[in-house]
Amino acid sequence: MRVIFTCGGSAGHVNPALAVAQVFEARHPGCEIQFIGADQGMEQRLVAQAGYPIRTVKVSTFERAWSLKVLRHNVSSVFKLPVGQHEAAAILKEFKPDLVVGTGGYASYPAVHAAARRRIPTAIHESNAYPGLTTRALANQVDLVMVGFPEAAVYYKDAKKVAVTGTPVRGEFFSLDREQARLELGLTDSQPLVISFWGSQGAGHMSERTVDFVERWASEGRRFHYIHAAGRDYEDMTAELSKRGVAVSKEEIRPYIDDMPVVMAAADLVICRAGASTIGELMALGKPAILVPSPFVAANHQYKNAKVLADRGGIELAEEKDCTGYGLYQTALRLLADGGRRAAMGRALKGLAAPDAALDIYENLISLLKK
Repeated sequence: MRVIFTCGGSAGHVNPALAVAQVFEARHPGCEIQFIGADQGMEQRLVAQAGYPIRTVKVSTFERAWSLKVLRHNVSSVFKLPVGQHEAAAILKEFKPDLVVGTGGYASYPAVHAAARRRIPTAIHESNAYPGLTTRALANQVDLVMVGFPEAAVYYKDAKKVAVTGTPVRGEFFSLDREQARLELGLTDSQPLVISFWGSQGAGHMSERTVDFVERWASEGRRFHYIHAAGRDYEDMTAELSKRGVAVSKEEIRPYIDDMPVVMAAADLVICRAGASTIGELMALGKPAILVPSPFVAANHQYKNAKVLADRGGIELAEEKDCTGYGLYQTALRLLADGGRRAAMGRALKGLAAPDAALDIYENLISLLKK
């Protein structure tokens, strides 16, 4: 069996594909898996770390703002489409897949589109509560649409088939319980652990507010353990903290959290964006969180993701325009002091989880192949 997974742009598109690929490997020893991503996408690093081969095609984003610069960018993106589709078609011809699965991001369009035109079985998975442009554009071309949130199904009324599967979480996230994870991180006392991250690209204003958060945390005696992943804002953040006289270790403020399954398992509270992949992990582990949706994503879909969880009592929702470093710090202290509230949040999140999502997606794909 040969399967192509195509995805890119963010971990929220890549991680579900990796989770399903692991199921295919476990159920079909010897099956061949190939990933396709963008020629300059972060998926190259994530897929390579997971041990899978990845090939790339030329793709570019489409911006929704109105300006001469954006217009030029979008015109350039239009001209890149045929190039990416030609490259994807060449990969299909060489690899000869039995199945092509797209999990979102612009990188997934060329291969899924080319496969559908060649009548190769195709499927897409949308992790967000509000579908992205790519999955909406492909919905009428593919044989199967799968969604992570039931709320997303209504946007695919004209699709051949829609299945609600949940969003898969990689198996590594279930390998350790909280106490084992804390020991692995060297945390041997009773202080709780708070972790935060805004994504590998950093977050501008939120990174600035995190500096205020860390300064308050340090000045009030480090009342909890803390780990923050600063992404590309790492140098600026550490320089500003040093300027303010705040000493932090390389374990506390990091460029990235490469051991995320361990850190997430050990955490008592998570502060982060509301991307679909992260939300899937929070639900699967039942980790209470303060979510600050990015206001800069398409159709404000992160807010819609977070609102689903907030309405069910699983998270605290904070809009970026209302956030301050001190406010986030005070909210964190309040939640850490209220074990009952955090336990209720954890139960609500687990109630929304789809622990068998990767297996459910796999079974839907196998059914598609049998047809």
